[in-house]
Amino acid sequence: MVYQPAAGARDLLPLDVAQKRWIEDRLQQVFHRWGYHRIITSTLERMDTLMAGGAIGRRAVLKLLSLEDEELGLRPELTASIARTAVTRMAGAAYPQRLYYNANVFQRQESKHNRQQEFYQAGVELLGSSGLLANAEILLLATESLAALGLNNWHLVLGEAGITRSLLEAFPPKLFDSVRNAIAHLDRVALDELPLTDELHERARLMLDLRGHPSVVFAKLAKLNLEESQLESVDELKSLVELLESCGNFSIILDLSLIQTFDYYTGIVFEVVCNTNGQPITIGRGGRYDNLLGLYHPQGENIPGIGFVFLLDGLYEILSVSQQLPQTTPATNWLVVAMGSQAYTKAFAYSAKLRNSAHLVRVEMDLGGRDENAIRESARCRGIGQIAWIKADSPPVIESM
Repeated sequence: MVYQPAAGARDLLPLDVAQKRWIEDRLQQVFHRWGYHRIITSTLERMDTLMAGGAIGRRAVLKLLSLEDEELGLRPELTASIARTAVTRMAGAAYPQRLYYNANVFQRQESKHNRQQEFYQAGVELLGSSGLLANAEILLLATESLAALGLNNWHLVLGEAGITRSLLEAFPPKLFDSVRNAIAHLDRVALDELPLTDELHERARLMLDLRGHPSVVFAKLAKLNLEESQLESVDELKSLVELLESCGNFSIILDLSLIQTFDYYTGIVFEVVCNTNGQPITIGRGGRYDNLLGLYHPQGENIPGIGFVFLLDGLYEILSVSQQLPQTTPATNWLVVAMGSQAYTKAFAYSAKLRNSAHLVRVEMDLGGRDENAIRESARCRGIGQIAWIKADSPPVIESM
């Protein structure tokens, strides 16, 4: 119907926008302080661009056709678009590159009638650096961002995609995906029903239990017969946890059963989970992707990368409960009223003078058709701070409301 938005779409009214901006502005201030610069990529991408990183299934992309019958899609996430941009439009740029974004993304919801399909995200990408310091920067940046929003009741779930992937290699190829999905969803029943040997069943159950306080998980890993490369990854993960614990006061849950749906992660992966009304809500996620940029690079050169995304819809849900978000739209500071047609030019000039203030000042012109009492009553109801009554032949009269 013409008077309704498209299925899965929604409109943001002025108060919704004010609340969304409140979140974005606080995140943006933190990103700026850490030296990150905003990037804006195309909402439309070629389907082969979106699919190259394995970020999301083809069926989840809202697809379009160009006039040249080129298959296009609305971006379902930002990392692939930024990776493409970095190695093409920013070729030759000095690394590391610190980039951030505020943007909408689109994800088709299969068999979910009228479920939301447009989402808002804010995140960062640190390109061209690998190792302990880069990993720690991203995680500490995420924690400082949450502090700027006044969020306290959250914890960091930290995994390592390389270690998890290597532990999964012991399972038969034909059952690999089934084991991976069961572990990703912490589904013990599904694991027990798989036709695995007793030894592999025990290994799968152990992987499910590689979650908890870092010291406990590292103790369990020490009992496994790990290869040299796996041991190196464990040592790097230990160093990261130790550095985070020395730099920040926040809860870390180590989870080597953490498997992101995105296939491009190569190192640490993480989620930020907030508890509200007894329910855990994932408000952010990210990880390291050292092979992704090579998929878009003209010469196939791999450039390391790591980043995270905050899910603004989840943040909004949590912050709205805490009453931290603005409860009203910003009030107008001034109402300028022309007292007669001879004062129109003078009223517009006075409005322009007010708007040129060093600080943001909201100035409205009264558009006529009301007497003075009605103008005052309307100004009081709308929370307008001051009225400037403008006459053609005398100075403005200022009335505080």
